[in-house]
Amino acid sequence: MTRFQADELTRNGFLGGRIQLWQPRHGYRAGVDPVLLAAAVPAKTGQSVLELGCGAGAAILTLHGRVSGLHLQGVELQPAYADLGRRNGAENDANLTVTCCDLTSLPPELRQMQFDHVIANPPYYRAGAHSVAVDAGRRTALGEETPLALWVEVAARRLAPKGYLHMIQRTDRLPDILMACEGHLGSVEVLPLSARLGRASDLVILRARKGGKAAFRLHAPLILHEGARHEKDGESYRAEIRAVLRDGAAIPWPDAE
Repeated sequence: MTRFQADELTRNGFLGGRIQLWQPRHGYRAGVDPVLLAAAVPAKTGQSVLELGCGAGAAILTLHGRVSGLHLQGVELQPAYADLGRRNGAENDANLTVTCCDLTSLPPELRQMQFDHVIANPPYYRAGAHSVAVDAGRRTALGEETPLALWVEVAARRLAPKGYLHMIQRTDRLPDILMACEGHLGSVEVLPLSARLGRASDLVILRARKGGKAAFRLHAPLILHEGARHEKDGESYRAEIRAVLRDGAAIPWPDAE
């Protein structure tokens, strides 16, 4: 499939409606994870951001919704999703260019560019480690085809000196990412995400810096929901998480280097 048909799409609001994204009705649909990833990036107006595997643009465009004046570049393997990313970028007045290619085979013009920030929300599951999705787009988005080590290597090559990589991933994949950072990126910090107080972390956001020399830091978990369990209908996000998801607030990191 090179393009979704109109009846195959829905238009959904993010950041309280500030960002509107076309997404496939059936297939990979963005949840809160890309929004949390974008909220963790300390981008500033005028800086450049590359997203590896940008899909329809949820992460990079919610970052645009929080920080104006960014120079945005996306790489997406699936043509139909790359097309959606371009459409969503244009309709949200973002300075976004989306290149449809394998991240391990970037075109020459991209290989000549460096970025202040690289962000990524790679597939969460190793090949064969999860139930196979019926929809091909969702199957590609969730199931790993390119090893995490290559995601990190490509990110490191595209970062400018002192630039930051931010990646969201399942907690059980953290050892793979940490090993991949060795020799490529330093000043590694990990922010665990826990659904509720006392629950084990299912996801982490990793930050690493090109040329960074600071010691490894494992931060206290960011708790997403109020209470020990879900006890009533409706959302139960903590106030600071609601501010991220609805108002475009940033996730602050403790001061490092």
